[in-house]
Amino acid sequence: MPNSPKQALLFTLLMCPIMVAGMSLYNMVAIHGFTWEALRAAIIGFPLALLVAFALDFFVVAQPAKVIAGKIIRPSWPNWGKVITVSSTMVVFMVVFMSGFGAIMSVGYTSEIWSAWAANIPFNFVAALPLQLLIAGPIVRFVFGRVITWRRTRVVHLNQ
Repeated sequence: MPNSPKQALLFTLLMCPIMVAGMSLYNMVAIHGFTWEALRAAIIGFPLALLVAFALDFFVVAQPAKVIAGKIIRPSWPNWGKVITVSSTMVVFMVVFMSGFGAIMSVGYTSEIWSAWAANIPFNFVAALPLQLLIAGPIVRFVFGRVITWRRTRVVHLNQ
């Protein structure tokens, strides 16, 4: 897990593309079925969704989610319990915000936006939580750990 603002930025840069790709594909398959059109729509929507997700994650969601997770976590908990709590809290916040983004993209600023947003939240949560806990989280923590370790050993070797 990140220990500094630079590490938090790196972690977010690694996490967002995986989560956005997975959730974009999930939503487009729900709309278009398992078709090339679903893949095409996910790819076309990816850059804007990534930009929005990154901004929300880094500037809006991360701090409140970590504060709330910190109130839940007990010092005696194992590391995996802390990771699951922080990750789950992040998912809850990001699903709410990104479901709103999805509602805007699908129905625009119409009278349907609130019902679309409300329907999107549980629909997206059931995919985002397992995606985060079982796929994206472990991959990103592994890569992040390798990058941080590589940077530390590189700095040590350069200083010798």
